[in-house]
Amino acid sequence: MTLFDDIYPFYPLQRSSFLFSGRLITIILVFLLLAASLLIILPGIRGKSRLFWMIRIVTSLFIGAVLVALNYTDDWAEARMTTNATYKSFSDAVVNADIGLHIGLYGINVTLKGNPIVQFNETIDYNEMFSWHDTIEEEYEEALEKGLPNPILYIAEKFTISNPCGLIFQYRYSGRYASATLWTAFCCWILANILFSMPVILYAGYMMMATAAFIFFAMASFSTIMNAPQCVFSIGSDSFEAQYSHSFWLALATGLLCTIIGVLVTLLHFLIPEKMKEAFSVGVDSYEDEDVSYGEGYLNAVFLDGVTISPLSSKVREEQI
Repeated sequence: MTLFDDIYPFYPLQRSSFLFSGRLITIILVFLLLAASLLIILPGIRGKSRLFWMIRIVTSLFIGAVLVALNYTDDWAEARMTTNATYKSFSDAVVNADIGLHIGLYGINVTLKGNPIVQFNETIDYNEMFSWHDTIEEEYEEALEKGLPNPILYIAEKFTISNPCGLIFQYRYSGRYASATLWTAFCCWILANILFSMPVILYAGYMMMATAAFIFFAMASFSTIMNAPQCVFSIGSDSFEAQYSHSFWLALATGLLCTIIGVLVTLLHFLIPEKMKEAFSVGVDSYEDEDVSYGEGYLNAVFLDGVTISPLSSKVREEQI
């Protein structure tokens, strides 16, 4: 191993940190395009219904985008600390840095940012992903070969199968079931939107409550990791533990929103069913036709042979005579 322009081994070039998930950008763009295409029809809606439709479209797409995005976010649980730690293997250099652990449903994200960023003629700004689709062992071995900083290697090693903490088993299985229930909630959301466009508003409300139920099931699945003995991460003279983070609370808020929508739709359907149908522009029939007079009618006597005529048809018989 050699030095490259005063840069610590093993990187020939300085690295740039990860900024934003490409999957999340794709999800956001897709739902923004859907929102834009659906909002184009608003000028054709008259009266107060325009505001109702706008709120309905934005709220529905927000719920759908959250359900998909939660599968790919990496901050269901996280932990942060600022400490002095050894930087690289085979070196006594100590750096002061912010260390972060971000846990998602499919893997972890470990960040390391120096204070200041430039130390020892190197930019200390790392953001490394480790997924556990099959096993994290291979990615950990690649990290060793790359010569990643010691704090990143230490945290990643805690999630390997051979580590006595057993974090990989806790997070991988809880994340797998949480992801499955979130996709089920997404399917319920699609069915709810279809039912809202049909004269079955009550069942649409039921599906929104089912969407909320599966979101809460996903949260419960991920929460099982907190019941297991927590593994303490000790780096330098400090330590930290992972706690619930933004995605977990966003899932809770979305579940409560779906619950409120489902309960309101169900209650209003029983209290004011006709107004609900009118608000959603479905099942609105005009009852004025019941009072419309079609004028006098005439019957052909040829077709009345052998037919018993009720007294109500006497007026018609007189007209025929």
